[in-house]
Amino acid sequence: MIKNKIEIREIQYKTDEYRSEVALRDEVLRKPLGMSLYDENLEAEEYDFHVGAFLNNSLVGVMILTRLNNDDVKMRQVAVDEQFRGQRVGTQMVYYAENYAKSMGYRNLLLNARNTAVAFYEKLGYEKFGESFLEVNIPHYKMRKVFK
Repeated sequence: MIKNKIEIREIQYKTDEYRSEVALRDEVLRKPLGMSLYDENLEAEEYDFHVGAFLNNSLVGVMILTRLNNDDVKMRQVAVDEQFRGQRVGTQMVYYAENYAKSMGYRNLLLNARNTAVAFYEKLGYEKFGESFLEVNIPHYKMRKVFK
């Protein structure tokens, strides 16, 4: 269990922390699929809000928030280092993202959840909508949380 407090904060694009973020996302989200995040064009990420979870200044979790329109922001590329799963790192990042989205005036937080992550998001108040679909060759569901 994590003894020290996790710090959740923004990661600036094209910094050393951003390079660590990309490496963690690649390790957790692409390598297990036989893919590489480094094969993708990441230039558009300059306009995204990057979130990092740090333990003793080491990056243990990441996510990206992408503005879709004035009402909607999309959470994507959520990844937690394998040795820190089950220790509320993802939950803390989601709460941080929700607070950020509300403070920026968004009404909806959307995401595409892998089937294996649906229950995690449902526990945090997200609801599935639409049919299952394939993304990076894995079944996903669209999910959302509407802010009151």
